[in-house]
Amino acid sequence: MDEAVKIGPAIVRPTRQEAEAAVRTLLAWAGDNPQREGLLDTPRRVVEAYEELFAGYEADPDEALRRVFRDVEGYADIVVVRDIPFVSHCEHHIAPFTGKAHIGYYPRAGAVGLSKLARVVEMFARRLQTQEAMTAQIAEAIERGLNPRGVAVMIEAEHSCMSMRGVKKVGASTVTTEFTGVFRTDREEQRRFLDLLRAAR
Repeated sequence: MDEAVKIGPAIVRPTRQEAEAAVRTLLAWAGDNPQREGLLDTPRRVVEAYEELFAGYEADPDEALRRVFRDVEGYADIVVVRDIPFVSHCEHHIAPFTGKAHIGYYPRAGAVGLSKLARVVEMFARRLQTQEAMTAQIAEAIERGLNPRGVAVMIEAEHSCMSMRGVKKVGASTVTTEFTGVFRTDREEQRRFLDLLRAAR
């Protein structure tokens, strides 16, 4: 991207050249020389990496969930996809957090391709946010796109901002959940979802 682009009412996306200049500034601020041989191409590489790591801003979860298979032979029971791996970055330190997402839903008028659920996780993972927000965003997108009888989302992740800096507690895991529909109103349905996750452990 070579020209500044307006991406909101008060936000203008910088040009690639401006983004690379910002990386050089950070390198110098850290105490290194952006002009030394090993760092000459680092600004370009960082900007290219950001394009990939944060590609979720260009993705549309509604589009991913648009195609619903109506002919599922009358199936209306729970659908669960476990252990969807992801890498994301927290909005507080732009430090990575990695983990797995687990999704369950009760179809109302059809089912979605299972890979689409993994795609939705990937779309939100490739944005800056908190784990809590990511959990809620995934559940909201599935609720909006499929209109199911209920959605259950659990995310388990380890945050490098906690293991590499601050309290430096390696191995600490954060678990977040979001429930809608029957999963929110019926504790037995929540337990069933959690039991299905534990069954594979």
